[in-house]
Amino acid sequence: MGARISANPTVTDRHFNPFLPSFAWFTAAATVLLICSGGMVTSKNAGLAVPDWPTTFGYNMFFFPVSKWIGGIFFEHTHRLIASVIGFLTIILAFWLWRSNAAGWIKTLGWASLGAVVLQGILGGLRVTLLKDQIGIFHACLAQAFLGTIVLIALALSSIWRRMAGNAAQFLSPSLAILAVFITGLIYAQLALGATMRHQHRDLAIMDFPLAYGQIIPATDPAAIAKINQARDAQAVSDVTAGQIWLQMAHRFTALLIGVGIGGFWLLVRRTWRTTPRFLSRLANVWLALVIAQIGLGAWTIWSNKAADIATAHVALGAITFAMGIIISALTLRLRSVGTMLAPRDRPAQFAETTAR
Repeated sequence: MGARISANPTVTDRHFNPFLPSFAWFTAAATVLLICSGGMVTSKNAGLAVPDWPTTFGYNMFFFPVSKWIGGIFFEHTHRLIASVIGFLTIILAFWLWRSNAAGWIKTLGWASLGAVVLQGILGGLRVTLLKDQIGIFHACLAQAFLGTIVLIALALSSIWRRMAGNAAQFLSPSLAILAVFITGLIYAQLALGATMRHQHRDLAIMDFPLAYGQIIPATDPAAIAKINQARDAQAVSDVTAGQIWLQMAHRFTALLIGVGIGGFWLLVRRTWRTTPRFLSRLANVWLALVIAQIGLGAWTIWSNKAADIATAHVALGAITFAMGIIISALTLRLRSVGTMLAPRDRPAQFAETTAR
């Protein structure tokens, strides 16, 4: 039995432009680069290296002399230029989707992504002109949501999404979809916690890992905080409050939950490998590898005293891990709600045997 297209296809294959999903994936990859650039701006404390907006030291940003791209100005100015490119790509994507035969909900996502990128640009400018860290936090969170939207658009335009049909949902455990969505939500919350810590523009609230000031759960009563700050003063780092310590502890605890959750997802996929599509097993392997690497980078960030390149790599890999969560969540939800009738080489062994009878 060949692959079938569902009654409500994402696009009409006969009129499908194969370059559109490639362009969407390119936009998603460029967005990861933008998030990486933003992480470097924050890690280098270069957010106010350029004090005006939308100009750059009075210049039109596109004509700012290259000879003046020095120090923190380089990181902030290139971040603005990359953001402008992303805005241009999003305009093209939204109008291309509008003119394509993509499903209505994908076109809506295209317009939503365009609105998000406009808002993102405004927030970036207001962060400079109003000097509000809270705007920077929202700016960072919106960037991740924008990435998730672009990744979902690209996935919905992909060949594997279009090949899914509607009569094999019973072969996928509902626990997989629920767990994937829950973990992805946790990752987004973790990214928000990380953005909150970064935009405090302070030294690490906890200087050691895996312990916290030599304890699993650090004491944060006034006497303990006074002792901690006395030790921090001796190391020439900024004082810390109990709230800042607990914010970092929440970040660590959420990382543990995410690691356990993705590990559990991977084990569940392995246990049901006979009835789980092969592509989902491969994605689970990648997701597990990503979270292991991300936890390692988080530890390295602390051990390196928040070195800018390590902290930025941690930000970038966090975005990629979130994007993978979006992909896995969307695919498992589609498998549950629509089911799948993949091409014979992609079917699980048990499903192939069932349909052959």
